[in-house]
Amino acid sequence: MVQLLQAQAVTLRDLIDNFGLVEVRSQSFFPEWQQNLPELSEFEIQYLDKVKAGYLNLRDALPVLERPVQMVIVAPLLFLADFYLPPFQVKTERSIEISEEDEGIVIRGTLDIVILKDNFWLLIIESKRLSFSLEVGIAQLLSYMIASSQPERPSYGLLTNGSNFMFVKLIRSETWQYATSDQFATRNQTNGLYDAFRILKRIGQL
Repeated sequence: MVQLLQAQAVTLRDLIDNFGLVEVRSQSFFPEWQQNLPELSEFEIQYLDKVKAGYLNLRDALPVLERPVQMVIVAPLLFLADFYLPPFQVKTERSIEISEEDEGIVIRGTLDIVILKDNFWLLIIESKRLSFSLEVGIAQLLSYMIASSQPERPSYGLLTNGSNFMFVKLIRSETWQYATSDQFATRNQTNGLYDAFRILKRIGQL
């Protein structure tokens, strides 16, 4: 009998047991979040400071749900990174389904945002309400990345609750392998959006 799971309810253990998912902790597996990052212009710094100010104003009106996080924080970053311009396309609320016939499991869900480049799913973005830890969304994001993955090409994901940002890389070789970046906090004294945005631009250059 086929077991149907909603992506929001999937755990890392589900993905490990049914899809052979493995976490890689070697820094050489995911260098894109640390190496060859573009420098920020003065305009970009000022813009990101304004996004941070918008976040702080939003935070003071708790609870902050997913949609405001997308509008106030995610959308401005995508605009600044030129992801709304060719060769990129931004799609929202895409339905996905993945299955593992041997295990009799099907996972369904609707991803928040996907950025396409030349019809390749370059980056999947999953946003959570401010009160949620990013740990809550890792398995859900990885489910979407597995569903959209193309053989022999890495997939990238961004998980954010507005307060924190974390990037994920997924590759399928003999098994599904993934790694995560550090987390970057918006409210840091040195604006954490600086680092998150530099990584976002780096992924766009790949």
